[in-house]
Amino acid sequence: MDRRSFIGKLAILTTGPAVLAACGKSHSADVPAGAASDSTYVAPVTSDSLWVHGRDADVTPLEKSEEAWKDVVSPEAYQILFEEGTEPRYSSPLLEEKRRETYICAACYLPLFSSITKYESGTGWPSFWAPLPGRVGTKVDNKLAMQRTEYHCTRCSGHQGHVFTDGPDPTGFRYCNNGLALAFVPEDEPLPSLRS
Repeated sequence: MDRRSFIGKLAILTTGPAVLAACGKSHSADVPAGAASDSTYVAPVTSDSLWVHGRDADVTPLEKSEEAWKDVVSPEAYQILFEEGTEPRYSSPLLEEKRRETYICAACYLPLFSSITKYESGTGWPSFWAPLPGRVGTKVDNKLAMQRTEYHCTRCSGHQGHVFTDGPDPTGFRYCNNGLALAFVPEDEPLPSLRS
């Protein structure tokens, strides 16, 4: 192992606990049942009342290079969406957003969350108790020497955040999202066309 690799791994090991403590009240072992083995796991939501805007959207996965995404998102958003970065706590203006709206993927514009499911988690990141049905996929994340459940947009695979099991009713889940990975569309404005 060269010096640069060693220093990089040491930095991850020393900052990992602080990031995990900031991102969640729950421990990394608290992964939703089934999430580790099923990449399409989503917290169950049965209500049709979650939709602020219409439901129609093409969720067919996009075939687009990471280089092409660099042309349409900011460098900061790219680092989060396509390099699985994390923005600083309390840095997102979406934390204070209280209007009725739809939160969309900042890369491909797929609607991901309804403002109906947004709540104040106290973690410093926008948090939701459920995504819109069929809009996020999950995978196991073993970075930082512990297992967590990462979730991403089903259409462009853009990283959004991690899901924890310390959320409110009715699901008990907390989708802890990077604000730069989202954009919001108020109820009185139309959704933008999906990017292709």
